[in-house]
Amino acid sequence: MAYEGGVAKGYIIPLGSANIVFAVGTKGLVGCGAFDVSALDRFGYPAARVKPVGGSSIEGLEDLMAGEVKDVNGAAAGLGVEVGMRGDEALALL
Repeated sequence: MAYEGGVAKGYIIPLGSANIVFAVGTKGLVGCGAFDVSALDRFGYPAARVKPVGGSSIEGLEDLMAGEVKDVNGAAAGLGVEVGMRGDEALALL
C-alpha cells in the first residue's frame, strides 16, 4: 500500500471473529489494539497502537489508517508520532 512516507506492507490476519491488522513502514509499524507497543520498544522498534473511530474494532487497513493513535512507544515518539494523530499520519512518520 502506498502512503505519504513511501510504501508500506499491510496485513490482515483473521482470528475467529476478530482481525489482527497492521501496516509496516520503512521504520516501524502501526497496529490495532492487539499489539503491545511497549514490548516492541524493548527491541528499539517504533510502533503505535490505533483505536477505531466510528466503530467497535479495527477490521481492515482503511479502519487502521482512519483510526486514532492511542499508544506510542518511545522509539516511535522519537520519530514524531503522537497520541491523538490518525493512523495514516503516524504511518507517514514510520
